[in-house]
Formats: sequence, C-alpha cells, structure tokens
Amino acid sequence: MENIRNLRKERIGIVTSNKMNKSIVVSVERRMKHPKYGKFVKQTTKFTAHDEKDDCNIGDKVKIMETRPISKNKCWRLVEILERAK
Repeated sequence: MENIRNLRKERIGIVTSNKMNKSIVVSVERRMKHPKYGKFVKQTTKFTAHDEKDDCNIGDKVKIMETRPISKNKCWRLVEILERAK
C-alpha cells in the first residue's frame, strides 16, 4: 500500500499565471520527434496546480506533483519553487 503513493507523476515547468486564489497555471514543455519528418518539435502542456501559500510569481520555475482532484480542473499541487523569476 505504501508503494502506490510513490508512483505519483512529477513535472517541472514555468508559471504562466497566478491570477487565481491559491492556484497557478504551469506550462510544461517537452520535445517530441515528429513521426514522419524526424524533426524535434516543442509541445507545451498547461497544468492548473494548487499553491497553498500563494507565493509563486509569473516566470518562476516550479516542481508540481499529481494529487487527488482538488477542483474541476486542479489535480496537481506545488511541491517546491526551484528558481525565482529575475
């Protein structure tokens, strides 16, 4: 039973919005090889994450972790702020 908790997904991304109360939008960028042409293409996915202390700013590099559904769109939470925006 203890091992299931450790299988939660983690992502590192950039905060793109912090306008909501106790919520942030994190953009996670990944590089994918195009199936036909072989060129590497950047793909961005936006996650809505729970920020309990409301201390993230736009441009911060953060680590988020998958969690139980907190609201309709939020099932990720902030783990730590890796790098503050300059």
